[in-house]
Amino acid sequence: MISAGDFRNGITFEMDGNVYQVIEFQHVKPGKGAAFVRTKIKNVITGATVERSFNPSDKLPKAHIERKDMQYSYKDDDLYYFMDMESFELVPVNAATVGDSLKFVKENDICKILSYKGSVFGIEPPIFVELEVIDTEPGFKGDTATGATKPAVVETGASVKVPLFVNKGERIRIDTRTEEYMERA
Repeated sequence: MISAGDFRNGITFEMDGNVYQVIEFQHVKPGKGAAFVRTKIKNVITGATVERSFNPSDKLPKAHIERKDMQYSYKDDDLYYFMDMESFELVPVNAATVGDSLKFVKENDICKILSYKGSVFGIEPPIFVELEVIDTEPGFKGDTATGATKPAVVETGASVKVPLFVNKGERIRIDTRTEEYMERA
């Protein structure tokens, strides 16, 4: 059990038959009345976000989310297959569950598979990936003091904004959390 007064970002708990993760929290002590905890919580299965207030003494059962490193193997129709690195077992994951989280992930990359009670509900790609630019306008030197960018397509088919000096065939590092160009690799 976890009390609402102990909430921190990332904590998961069960409530009303669902599993929620704390995205934001704030302890509020008004001038009149009792203190409370204002939160923004996300249903980890459906992805819906809700704002809710709790009494700091409210007790909720803690939910154990399993995060396991698995290797992305291949895609077949609407299923993505991940290999467990310990048992070498292939785990199929539905395309609806994957969403666009594999936008910058190549085959054989290691991802974190998130599951609750054996049911996979999400995928965390690696934080930084190195990919080759396969299509972009020719690079040129010029006034880059303004931070000008141009679109580039990487080897996974995703599009990312890159500085003007990046050329086709170069390898770049991308932050998958913000989907932004970081640097040349």
